[in-house]
Amino acid sequence: MTHNTNNCDIAWIETGGARFGGQIYNEKAREILSEICPTELLSIQPIILRRTGILKYFEIIIKLLRLSGKKNIWIRDFFSVLTMDLDRTEGRTIAMIHHDDFSGYSPHKRLILEALRKRFHANLRKCDGIVTVSKFWRNYFLERGFKNVHTVYNCFDLNEFNARKNEVDAFKEKYALTDKPIVYIGNCQRAKGVVESYEALKELDVHLVSSGIKMVKIPAKNYIFSRQDYIKLLKASSVVVTMSKFDEGWCRTAHEAILCGTPVIGSGRGGMRELLENGEQIVCENFADLKKNVKYLLDNPAKTKEIGAKGFAFAAGFNIEKFKMEWRKVMSQLQNHFFP
Repeated sequence: MTHNTNNCDIAWIETGGARFGGQIYNEKAREILSEICPTELLSIQPIILRRTGILKYFEIIIKLLRLSGKKNIWIRDFFSVLTMDLDRTEGRTIAMIHHDDFSGYSPHKRLILEALRKRFHANLRKCDGIVTVSKFWRNYFLERGFKNVHTVYNCFDLNEFNARKNEVDAFKEKYALTDKPIVYIGNCQRAKGVVESYEALKELDVHLVSSGIKMVKIPAKNYIFSRQDYIKLLKASSVVVTMSKFDEGWCRTAHEAILCGTPVIGSGRGGMRELLENGEQIVCENFADLKKNVKYLLDNPAKTKEIGAKGFAFAAGFNIEKFKMEWRKVMSQLQNHFFP
């Protein structure tokens, strides 16, 4: 669909460096917005202080303060909302908020971010719109008196999840995961609950697998997979565990596992609960209950298949067309003349 772009331009400010779920979402959103009107990515990243932990945030803020220019719409994240009234930008503002929970960060980072939350919320009230990725976070902001709050869910390309059996078998051979069931416990970060998940499940006769940069030391097998092998891991797993200890925006890992037909057991924190409950997966609020839930699925293949099928029926509805429609709706509410 072609739109008149004469009166429309967008600048999307991105301060997140790692390619986690939020950044993947943002990238896809920019792709579809670029079909509507020119969309510029402003990636504000630390260079001098990038290896200094907390100090890198000061470099990001200094760079944000130097921003200037006029755009019809500025789409901002947490840090760029903090500085929006101090830079020299002109135009309407949308805040793109995946979650407003810092409990997954290290104590020192959390202390700083919590201290900045009051200013963040004050500036958030000045935005022309807020986009969230689940009903949980939409309700969170509405209950606190924020206006013009929208939900635009994640989207997924179903063709990505069509790995054939022979490809999955080859994957298991490649990584020596053939002799017993695989239980994937998520990205190897403390906030994702992998430490507690490993401790709860270590006595089971399964392969416990985590992935990504190893940010916490646990004896589980950990790999840095290509995108294709990551999908094959989800497909090869008997169960996927997403026991996040913070309020997630959504949880792309859980959604991707469901699209592979693999049952998910998750904490249901934040927007994840909406996904798990509507997809008829298993919500496990306590690590003490995790082992029995995993064992139940391992011992009941018919139930596992049933949960996988029900989950897929729900998860498959989050497609690119719906994503485009919802983003267009948000944009048109801000400036109707963008969509003649």
